[in-house]
Amino acid sequence: MTQTTTSTGTAGRPAAKDLVADGNLSGAQGKTTIADQVVSKIAGIATREVSGVYALGGTAARTVGMIRDRIPGSKTNLSQGVTVEVGETQAAIDLQIIVEYGVSIVDLATAIRRNVIGAVERMTGLEVTEVNIAVSDIHLEGEDDTTDTEPEPAERRVQ
Repeated sequence: MTQTTTSTGTAGRPAAKDLVADGNLSGAQGKTTIADQVVSKIAGIATREVSGVYALGGTAARTVGMIRDRIPGSKTNLSQGVTVEVGETQAAIDLQIIVEYGVSIVDLATAIRRNVIGAVERMTGLEVTEVNIAVSDIHLEGEDDTTDTEPEPAERRVQ
């Protein structure tokens, strides 16, 4: 059972906090729609904030992302590895992540769900019905570390 409080802002209108406090995005004064991309970015940022997440997306998406990041003036794709389905009052989120080696995946998944659900519900007023997490790889220290120097040529075995 939800409890509704009424308070008024200026000119007898409901205070801004009351317009979204119950998650209702439609009211007498209009309707608010939230694009899938907005929810996707919020979920991507909230996932990256959790310690133990190395990256989002699978190998192909990360490769494309690394190429994109090297282009001057390009922006990082914050919704990489995130798929969402947004309805009028609810959202479902699917994440594909790369985990740091040594991190408990069960604890990490719990922390990601808590952070993503909190951020999406707080910022959008949508109810998050589920957060599905697919762990596609484990990052080992030293992997994917690139240097700007050319590797030394291997010693020739034949002449």
